[in-house]
Amino acid sequence: MTAVAAAPLAAAGGSRHLAGTGALLRLALRRDRLMIPAWVLVLGLTVAGMGSSFETLYDTPAERGALAASMNANASLRALYGPVFGDSIGGLIAWRMAGFGAVLAAVMSLLIVVRHTREEEETGRQELLSAAMVGRRAPLTAALLTALIANAALALVMAGGLIKSGRPAAGSLALGVAVGAAGVLFAGLAAIAAQLTESARLAKGLTGAVLGLAFALRAAGDAATSDATSPLTWISPIGWAENLRPYAGERWWITLLFLGAAALTVSAAYVLTARRDLGMSFLPARPGPARAPRSLNGPFGLAWRLQRTTLLGWTIGYLCAGGIFGGIAQGASDMVGDNARTREIFERMGGQQGLTDAFLATMVGMLGMIAALFAAGSVLRLRSEETDDRAEPVLAGAVGRVRWAVSHLVAAYLGSAVILTAGGLALGVSYGLTTDDIAGGIGPVLGAALAQLPAVWALTGLAVLVFGLLPKATAAVWGLIGGVLAIGWLGPVLKFPQWAMDLSPYSHLPKLPGAEVTAAPFVWLLVLAAVFLAAGLAGLRRRDIG
Repeated sequence: MTAVAAAPLAAAGGSRHLAGTGALLRLALRRDRLMIPAWVLVLGLTVAGMGSSFETLYDTPAERGALAASMNANASLRALYGPVFGDSIGGLIAWRMAGFGAVLAAVMSLLIVVRHTREEEETGRQELLSAAMVGRRAPLTAALLTALIANAALALVMAGGLIKSGRPAAGSLALGVAVGAAGVLFAGLAAIAAQLTESARLAKGLTGAVLGLAFALRAAGDAATSDATSPLTWISPIGWAENLRPYAGERWWITLLFLGAAALTVSAAYVLTARRDLGMSFLPARPGPARAPRSLNGPFGLAWRLQRTTLLGWTIGYLCAGGIFGGIAQGASDMVGDNARTREIFERMGGQQGLTDAFLATMVGMLGMIAALFAAGSVLRLRSEETDDRAEPVLAGAVGRVRWAVSHLVAAYLGSAVILTAGGLALGVSYGLTTDDIAGGIGPVLGAALAQLPAVWALTGLAVLVFGLLPKATAAVWGLIGGVLAIGWLGPVLKFPQWAMDLSPYSHLPKLPGAEVTAAPFVWLLVLAAVFLAAGLAGLRRRDIG
């Protein structure tokens, strides 16, 4: 066959593999019609509104220059937030949001891609769709296009909002591109993970681990140098986002790194999807033993089997994070220096006690807020078991609905205590090593970490409430917890009004270690958590399963 004759056939084959992409794209956009606008508008408008807050906090060039100098002079703060490349209002916005926004865009992208690829195969819906006129590569293409549209919308909203608020157009566009391009790259990585693993949960975990590694490399590289020239920073896509340097002499050539890496990951995903059968993966689950162990005789053993890998991963992550944060706590006073505004931010986040205690309280608060993500994921595992028809065989035996739910909720409630204990111990030991007083460091810091549990459990109870009463709205749980994280992360810097801060259960807890402790907030949060839990379980008993 001649090359001329083969070309039309190749083109026809390619179009056949993409048949139905448009229909699947419309379906994906319809399914995500609430999630994508929520991510885009909340993140985009938050970034656009940061300028007025920075203008209030740092209203003179001298104050902004002092802030930039104090941040860049300390390796600990560079590791947490990255270096400041420009002391303009736009430069400060980019400092706070280039890396953080890239992380959030990456999370949005991995959720979109995995939902419309591996999750569709896992539930069996993709097999039904493939029985129609749907090409082999159409589902992956539709998922990637959905992620591309979401990230493009995020970049446009972010850039447009910043330009409208008076920021320079070039820097605004660069910040939007940095965040959106990072999201597109992680969409490609999520597409690869969806081909490698058999479960959507594992695909999300694998991509999340890569994202965590990218953040850690960025942090280590920025701690080593004040100008983001460390090789570790350049290995990380999060480091690329900050090195595009919006409002500080934009480096547009870095977009080529994003384009090249995204093209490479997407190409790899297409190669992998062409070489596996529907529903299969390159890292298949190992077959289990012929006889189940006695631990699987009841729902609690099954729930532990399903949740243990996730708990182990979170525990290891908290041990690492606690060790890093504890090692830099002793330098908190040097971080702040004589900058009154920076001191005020730390005091708003960690309390008005000594700066070291305020820093430790800030880090403990971050660990507590992030623990809510683990707890919510453990609760919503119930919903995935229900929708994937794995709950029905369990409930068909001598297992009631409440007992089945409690088997997973034990992992959510006790698991959050385990990871906070791990983080508190690592934080305390690491801090104690820097002060040559390990025994004196462990007790207060571990107590402060465990003091976050009432707030974590209140949000856990809220997730149970939504699952029990409004199961189709369980995706909203992530939005609620994301709002709480935004209040805790951005509220102290942007001086949110007190009523907005009070929407977060963490705002009602004492800033430990160092603050005065009263029983009232702990009691009220535990009562609220118990009410949410009881109402959610009561709703589960009365509604239909499935």
